[in-house]
Parts: sequence; structure tokens; C-alpha cells
Amino acid sequence: MLSMLGCALSPSAFAQAWPTKAVTFVSPFPPGGSVDPIARLLAAKLTEALGQQFIVENRVGASGSIGTAFVAKAAPDGYTFVFVFDTHAVNPSLLPKMPFDTLKDLAPVMLIGTAPMALGTAPGKPYQTFADFVAAAKAKPDTVSYGSIGSGSLGHLTMTLVEAAGNFKVVHVPYKGGGPMVTDVLGGQIDSGIGSVAVMSAHIKSGKMRALAVTGETRSASMPEIPTLAEQGYKGFSALAWWGIFTATGTPQPIIDKLNAETAKILQRPDIHKQLTESLGMDIKASSPAELQKWTETEVQRWAKVIKENNIKPD
Repeated sequence: MLSMLGCALSPSAFAQAWPTKAVTFVSPFPPGGSVDPIARLLAAKLTEALGQQFIVENRVGASGSIGTAFVAKAAPDGYTFVFVFDTHAVNPSLLPKMPFDTLKDLAPVMLIGTAPMALGTAPGKPYQTFADFVAAAKAKPDTVSYGSIGSGSLGHLTMTLVEAAGNFKVVHVPYKGGGPMVTDVLGGQIDSGIGSVAVMSAHIKSGKMRALAVTGETRSASMPEIPTLAEQGYKGFSALAWWGIFTATGTPQPIIDKLNAETAKILQRPDIHKQLTESLGMDIKASSPAELQKWTETEVQRWAKVIKENNIKPD
């Protein structure tokens, strides 16, 4: 009966009735990172707002591409969405045999927000500023090290760009996640580490780690005392972590627009805004679908060039 009714309704009327059953939010990363808690937070608030269950399902692996592929191939009926991280724009150039087309098989819903990364070092290391870090690398090439959450991660790609711009070379140490990397930074096993503000800020604020730079166009609201790379001689440089929502191409646009509008209302709530900005260092965007599509296209092109020119391979 519902399917027959859906066929009889105009797309806008169908969207007004949506959702009429549970909606699945796919988190393509395991609990413990930043994607999963955002998906669960919005799922809980949308359940309250729209009167149907929004359920988070973890489908992890291959830098988020396994869960994203599931959504790309799902029925385009407005009942399956995916929450992506910045790896979404890197994977097309980094992973062989991607099972979907990132720009064609997914319909954009919203760019939730962006956040800078931070480069940090242990207090016992001699680097007081990013200039000190670069000077040490130039004095003894290929001896100063930094960790990231993996080969081809946004941190790795960002440092590759900065090395080229600053004409210095450091040793990249890839890790399987932010936790192990931070442990080795704090323990002095590596000279520095680059990770999202969400991963690094607690250690920086506690004094267990010294921040040398952040990678945004402007200083992070959660760590306003830390200068940007742009302030330290790398004019115009910016590299941001980001979070977005997509669904299968062909999903009725009125449904996408309704989810976008309802999610924007939630993100505008002072308590939610405070939670995301303080815990993740997020600059909330709550963008239109078209803005997310443009953002993704730009990020895919930017990082594809870096990966190709530097012959970067996945771990």
C-alpha cells in the first residue's frame, strides 16, 4: 500500500511524508573515531525530530570505502545514507579498483563541517616552533620524523605539500590510527605527529604535547594560541579534515533537501554546536547539497595531483 501510495504522490508530497520507516545511517569507520559519534548524535536527534528511527550501522574497512560502496549501491529511496570523512576524496586516487564512482554514484546531502589538523611534538623535543622543525630537517635531511594515521592519509598528503613548499624533507612514519601515533609522539619515539585537532587537542591543552602549527586558513577556535602554517611563511596554505553526508544517486531531491534542512536545524542548536566545536574543533558548515558536491570535486582533484606527483601508495 505504501509503495503504491508513493508512486501516486508527487516527489514533493512524497518527501513530506518521508520517513515512513526506519532510516539507516552507515558509519564506514569503527567507534572511537570522529565519524561514528557524529552519525550517532545526529541519528538520535533526527529520531526525535521526525518520529522514525534513525539507526547507525557500522560497515568498516578500506578507509571508509566499503561502507560507502554499500550506500552507493543501495536503493535510491531515501532510507540509506553514509557519513564520510576526508578519506572520501583521497580514496579514488589511492585505492585500486574502487567499487563505485565517488562523484557519480553518490548524491550529496550536506558538508557537516571542517576542522584543521595540528602538528605536535613532545615537550622534550627541541622544536619550539615550526621554523625550528624545518631548520632541523634541513640541517640533517631524512633524520627528523613525523607520524600520520597512514600512507595517503590527509596528514601524510598535507606534509608532502608542505615539504615541497618549504624545500625540506622529513621521514614519514605511518600508523594504523591516531591512538598509536599519539602514544609514540608523547613517548618521543618519533619527533612529531600530524592529526586532526580532535585527536591532538587534549594532549596539547594538557601540556603533554607542544603544537607547532595548525593547517587551517585561520587559527582553530579550540586552540587559538597556535599559529597556522599560513602565518609561518606558507601563505594561502590550508588543508582541512571534513565530514559529510551522501546517499545513492537517484534519491529524490525533495527527500535530500528535507534531510538537509532538518540536520541544519539540529546543527544550529547551541548545545550541539558547542559539543562539536569543542570536542572536534569543528567549524560547522551545514552546507547545501550543491556546495558539498563542489567541495568534493575540488578535494578529489587536489589530492589526486599530490598522490600522482609523489607516487604515494596505500599501506
